[in-house]
Amino acid sequence: MSDDSHMHCCNDADNNTDNSNADSTDLTGLRARIAQAVRDVKAQTPLAQSFTNFVTINLVANAQLAAGGTAAMSFLPDDVVNTAWISGADYINVGTLLPFYKDALPQIARAFRKTGHKWVLDPVAAGIGKTRTEILRAFRAAPPTIVRGNASEIIALATMWGLISPDEASRPAGVESVDEVDAAVDAAKTLAVFLAKFAPNGQAAVAVSGAVDLVTDGEHVYRLPGGSAMMAKITGAGCSLGGVTATYLAVAEPLVAALAATLLYNRAGEIAEAKAEGPGSFQVHLLDALWNLTPEQIADSAIL
Repeated sequence: MSDDSHMHCCNDADNNTDNSNADSTDLTGLRARIAQAVRDVKAQTPLAQSFTNFVTINLVANAQLAAGGTAAMSFLPDDVVNTAWISGADYINVGTLLPFYKDALPQIARAFRKTGHKWVLDPVAAGIGKTRTEILRAFRAAPPTIVRGNASEIIALATMWGLISPDEASRPAGVESVDEVDAAVDAAKTLAVFLAKFAPNGQAAVAVSGAVDLVTDGEHVYRLPGGSAMMAKITGAGCSLGGVTATYLAVAEPLVAALAATLLYNRAGEIAEAKAEGPGSFQVHLLDALWNLTPEQIADSAIL
């Protein structure tokens, strides 16, 4: 089951001008930290290890390399845990499950919790299937640093962790979201606050993909317009975004990492769509854009 949940509208993303001097000052500092994270990834080529969906593993690795990082993929718990000692952050994706994942993934999460290792979770299709639900519920006791998913996945995860009340209006729908991003704001903020309680430095973030992406640390909520609807026409757009988020998490605080990765993908998606003749060439141009975008182009993107 692949994750094509990183869907966007094709609106322009001109630089945002803030009316509030205070907000402008805050955003100026935030943009500087985003740009620095992009520079650090390109300069340090940090390793971000992935235990990810085998349907999309190639694109995840290539995207991490194109963003400036280094990739390592494994499905062996002891291998993942040992490699984490040299990995800046890890990425776990529950998209396409095999029977042994039920024991392997919670084992890995517990090891990360013990050592304080940073990691990103993509709760693909959260709420569907007994095994997937058991895996995701197990993560509550050893949660990630960042959760990245579509609105339905974020709501489902927060609900199964008992952080919000069940909402009959929201329901899982495979890898596609049936909820608008705005419907997940409270769930995302509540989830981020919960994650931060377990983080060694008290910082965490949640990123929600949609027509206008949303990123929150539990206190601040940022909306990131732009991107491309073509993201939904290739398999692994969301998965690879999760992997790149881990790449940035290796060098930056969670909020900055989630913002940097999402902004990178929005700009890269726009560039790729303008050049592509279809899904095949879109993927090629997407990787090229991930490689060629500058720290300034990423950090100067619209942040609402």
